[in-house]
Amino acid sequence: MKFLVDRCAGRGLTDWLSRAGYDSVYGGSLGPDPGDKALLRRAVSEGRILITIDTDFGHLVYKEGETHCGIIRLPDVRKDVRIELIRIIIDRYKSQLEKGAIVTVRGNKVRISEP
Repeated sequence: MKFLVDRCAGRGLTDWLSRAGYDSVYGGSLGPDPGDKALLRRAVSEGRILITIDTDFGHLVYKEGETHCGIIRLPDVRKDVRIELIRIIIDRYKSQLEKGAIVTVRGNKVRISEP
């Protein structure tokens, strides 16, 4: 699996994914913030699952019809637990993510929206 980690989700998460053997790109390394729509389109063009804290991506996909290759949304997840949570999400929902699912974590609840 390949990931594009939004700058708001953090470089540390990107570094951990890379050390774990995943092809991962940190959004902050791509230059000035291009905006959510451009970031989502870049993830699609490179076949990457987008990891973000930003809730706007749900609007882009569901209301504006933007395509995606999978999104992991962590709007309420503290920085100190993101890595462990991503490890669990990848372990449990790998097949859904590979098919382009949107995984949203809010509190103790995980919601999977399959394509």
